[in-house]
Amino acid sequence: MLRLLIADGNDRAARDRHVAATGRTSAESYAAVVRDLRPEISCHLVSPADADATLPATLADVDGVIFTGSTLRVSEGTPEVRRQLVLMRAALDAGLAIFGSCWGVQVAATVAGGRAAENPRGPEYGFARSITPTEEGRTHPLLAGRPATWDAPAIHADAVLQPPPGARVLAGNRILGIQAIEIRQGDGWFWGTQYHPELDLDEVAAMLRLCDTAIVAAGLAEDPETVAAYADEIAGLQTGEPAAVRRLAWRHGLGPEVLEADRRRREIGNFLTRLSTGED
Repeated sequence: MLRLLIADGNDRAARDRHVAATGRTSAESYAAVVRDLRPEISCHLVSPADADATLPATLADVDGVIFTGSTLRVSEGTPEVRRQLVLMRAALDAGLAIFGSCWGVQVAATVAGGRAAENPRGPEYGFARSITPTEEGRTHPLLAGRPATWDAPAIHADAVLQPPPGARVLAGNRILGIQAIEIRQGDGWFWGTQYHPELDLDEVAAMLRLCDTAIVAAGLAEDPETVAAYADEIAGLQTGEPAAVRRLAWRHGLGPEVLEADRRRREIGNFLTRLSTGED
């Protein structure tokens, strides 16, 4: 049986907020996706931001690691951040396969010598639009099955602005040049996306509500009520009747790459397939 370590990027306070908004932690959401895609994989959840986190005695006990999103910022360099940099470095040094979205990408890039900070082109709240693979990305197994361009759930202000030496940038869009990346260090390898393939649409809506102050401050909405109304429509894409979903999808310009769970989770499925085959 394959064993995955799922590292929740949030500190305790942010985890509590996330549970209040969605009913589960980011790590629990990832574990649910893994169970849907590969029920035979065993998941062990940890919170490395916490000083009292219980981590495996040795990373030899796991076959791979997933890093979730987070409200933390790598540039702040707090103890909660540093503990996760240490775990990422140890996982790479141990030769493990690693996947990460959003925060996970920023942690991996920082450990490998890249730079993550606030994106000067602005944040993405809701969806990253018109993601396009690079020449390398068009044939890379992380993006297998993706069309020529696609949209994906995204909630971030920070991003990887400078890739690590030797990294392979696999996709980008007009807001961010690094939307998907491969990083290798030692015997370890990392695949990741700045967007969130793990998020269901009701979770996207909940995270938008949590970020309402930041969204207004970024000039993307007039007030929190506008954010709440938008979030309600995004949640309706998952919970509404088919006719209502069709109308909302038209209104927001969203297609099957976002609306269908198997397509939305494509990169996670591709990572788990590669992990299961034992290739690197």
